[in-house]
Amino acid sequence: MNYGYGNYGASGFLAAFFAIYVVVLGSILVLALVVYVLNGFAFMALFRKVGIEPWAAWVPYFNIWRILELGGQPGWISLVAFVPQVGGIVSVVFECIATYRISHAFRKGGEWVVLFIFLPFVWAWLLASDKETYEPGLFAQHGWSQPLVGHGSARGPYTPSTYPAPPAPPAPPAA
Repeated sequence: MNYGYGNYGASGFLAAFFAIYVVVLGSILVLALVVYVLNGFAFMALFRKVGIEPWAAWVPYFNIWRILELGGQPGWISLVAFVPQVGGIVSVVFECIATYRISHAFRKGGEWVVLFIFLPFVWAWLLASDKETYEPGLFAQHGWSQPLVGHGSARGPYTPSTYPAPPAPPAPPAA
């Protein structure tokens, strides 16, 4: 008896595998884009509150550079993430140290580092929208170096520059 199922062999299997692969890959890309946008908006709000240029939240690795500097560490440590095998781990450890210091500047406890590890955009959003103020002077009370950017740093906070008006066009030659 023939039930009409046919024997598609390897071509049917490959088509099904390819379709599943495309759906899974597409879902991962959409999820990554959503997380990137959430991180961008949340860190932009946090950066604005602590006196760092808000556009830095949208630049990969540079936003980590700014987080490290806000935590009183040199920003170039974010480039260690490019070292194969151990670089990513070392970078995350220094990010956690910076996060701990930043959380203390907002008078928050160490449990906020756990929040940063699993949901960094929630961590940044809560600190940016919290009623507590950012107090970089608390760094000195713990014996830590001052932030390298933003309020409380030697450079001072980011202030948007106002560009002067362009010069007037030259007068036409007199005839």
